[in-house]
Amino acid sequence: MNVLAFLARRLASLVPLLLGVSFVVFLLTRVVISGNPVDQIVPPMASAEVRARVAAQYGLDQPLPLQYLRYVQRLLVFDLGLSMRSGRPVRIDLAKFFPATVELTTYAMILAFVVGVPLGVVAAIKRDTWVDHVARVVAVSGISVPVFWLALILIYLFFFLWQLSPAPLGRINPRLDAPATITGMLTLDSLLTGNWAALRSSVSNLVLPVVSLAYGAMAPLARMARTGMIEVLETEYIRTARAQGLRPRTVVLKYALKNAMLPVVTMFAVVYGFLLGGSVLVENIFSWPGLGRYAYAAIAGNDYAAVSGFVLYATGMYVALFLITDLVYAALNPRIRL
Repeated sequence: MNVLAFLARRLASLVPLLLGVSFVVFLLTRVVISGNPVDQIVPPMASAEVRARVAAQYGLDQPLPLQYLRYVQRLLVFDLGLSMRSGRPVRIDLAKFFPATVELTTYAMILAFVVGVPLGVVAAIKRDTWVDHVARVVAVSGISVPVFWLALILIYLFFFLWQLSPAPLGRINPRLDAPATITGMLTLDSLLTGNWAALRSSVSNLVLPVVSLAYGAMAPLARMARTGMIEVLETEYIRTARAQGLRPRTVVLKYALKNAMLPVVTMFAVVYGFLLGGSVLVENIFSWPGLGRYAYAAIAGNDYAAVSGFVLYATGMYVALFLITDLVYAALNPRIRL
């Protein structure tokens, strides 16, 4: 199967998946989540007529089957509805907060990959030595330490105690003008516009939240890299390569590492998708205006359209990431056919 046919089949399978997710999230928001979203909009002393008019405006006065049918009809034209909190279309809200989350999670995943994968590979090569033990302690602590606790400790040390980091008040110093919006990612937009003051401020504001996320994301990548490398190093073709007198560096980097990366790619996609789905705690602690805070506020305010739109976005991101993972698999291992 060629790449285009594979992509077409995967994209076609996305339609029933999104319909199923939309049905589940519709039931959860309407039936499971308690509270009336109208209460979040109108004042407590509003009359019954005002409440009825607001409910009719958002279609909440209709029976649930009819509400779902109209919701699906809007989805067919990429209309995610109107947010009750912001008053804007959910599609516009997601586009507004998406770049902040992408910037934060992408840098966190790059740091986790650059540190975690070499750590796992070295631990596998130096198996059962002190290096391996240290790597396993780091990996276990990365899984065990709560991300909100690590974020608070970093803020206490680097901002409050040592004053090496700016206050956790968002993406850039409030006293500075943000660069012109091109991609929505402040570091990239600062580079493209030559706004060096904004670049320094955005990078300094990124350090602590990126480290907070990267430490937890690094742990599964290191563990997966170590396990994969140990399995590959024990295969017959690696023993044959060593018996032929190839240098250890050539054996590891040219022959073993490529095959050991297959499970790491899968884990990378899983962790990246999880972070893109909204790093709620980190974004709230650092006042980061991303999708995590947006989803949290939507759930707290019973904003049905915003919650549904966020879940559909997260589902689409997971599908896209695993689609890219399949293509990377085929590139790393020619025996895999799409």
